[in-house]
Amino acid sequence: MAEPQRIVIVGTGLAGASAAGALRDRGYGGKITMFGTEHHRPYELPALSKDVLLGKAAEPAWVHEQGFYADNEIELKLGVSVLDLRPGDHSIVDSDGAVRSYDRLLLATGSRPRVLPGAQGHVLRTIDDSLALKSNLREGRHVVIVGAGWIGCEVAAAARTHGCRVTVVDPLSEPLVRVLGTEMGLMFRGLHEEHGVEFKLGTGVASFSPSGVRLDDGTELLPDVTVLAVGATPRLELAEAAGLDLADGGVAVDATLRTSAPDVFAAGDIAAHDHPRYDGRVRVEHWANAKDQGTYVAGPLLELDEPYQKSPYFFTDQYDLGMEYRGLADPSDEVVVRGDLAKREFIAFWLRDGRLRAAMNVNVWDHGTALSKLVNAQATVTPDQLRDADLGSLV
Repeated sequence: MAEPQRIVIVGTGLAGASAAGALRDRGYGGKITMFGTEHHRPYELPALSKDVLLGKAAEPAWVHEQGFYADNEIELKLGVSVLDLRPGDHSIVDSDGAVRSYDRLLLATGSRPRVLPGAQGHVLRTIDDSLALKSNLREGRHVVIVGAGWIGCEVAAAARTHGCRVTVVDPLSEPLVRVLGTEMGLMFRGLHEEHGVEFKLGTGVASFSPSGVRLDDGTELLPDVTVLAVGATPRLELAEAAGLDLADGGVAVDATLRTSAPDVFAAGDIAAHDHPRYDGRVRVEHWANAKDQGTYVAGPLLELDEPYQKSPYFFTDQYDLGMEYRGLADPSDEVVVRGDLAKREFIAFWLRDGRLRAAMNVNVWDHGTALSKLVNAQATVTPDQLRDADLGSLV
């Protein structure tokens, strides 16, 4: 098939920007146009809940330098959204009213923060969100965080670092329990409680008001700052209206990130990927997935490359705890701990039917390569081997 002359990328987040850069790196000389609703050039999200919120950085990590897009003849349409995708005639309509044709199109629309009915408070998704929240994290202020997932926990750590009083509310039994299970959830809870965070677990929010938050158990909280950290919702409206197949909360894509529409691909948060390594589809809302899928999809856009097979990866930094997680496990899987859980210097492994599904290293940094190989291979190992053997010998 002839090289496409016009590639449209819908979304100026990490996935879209990584794809644009990778297309040029591969020598693609055709036209690339990117559409994004924000007015900032593409940037990465992790620093928003870490260094920017902590005051260690005044801005996020930009995906590319200021002049990259102009220098590489990538048309960057900031503050311009795509209103209509027409796969039948290979065209889109943008918010300026222009109709544009494409030969190939990448959907990388990302996610928006999930909100609760009647909710009032800060959300954290953009650089503007992060700077607005940081300006309110002042010593002595009471911060209530609704949601004890990754963003909720990272915001709690930042708020305590700024000297705020922090209360975290979640209807589940422990923070992060839906992802990591009870044992690891208890470990993160202990970390935050040692730093003065108060948890209200096993209860949700009954209502919001301009002055406070009322919980299901009748507790009234009167915060100075409320943060809503109850997850994200993939932006699927464009794909759904265009008639693309949806699955597992996202846009259904095959092993090479192709959607059900000819010449339309999807990457990042919205992509429900038919992953060769896992049973069924995988949809991941993390930095590494957006970066890796964006870089990878340049190949299929040019009719190149093998199926996308990278395992999910994410990381967090909270207080003096640093963590990396590789793979995809279920909280009900068998957990094996190597190292000192009490000191928070350990590696946790998740096993299912004797095969390694995921690994998480906490304040241990010597085994990253071995862990990646073991997880990618879904190695058959015993708990005793994981606790005591040289990890490199198990690959």
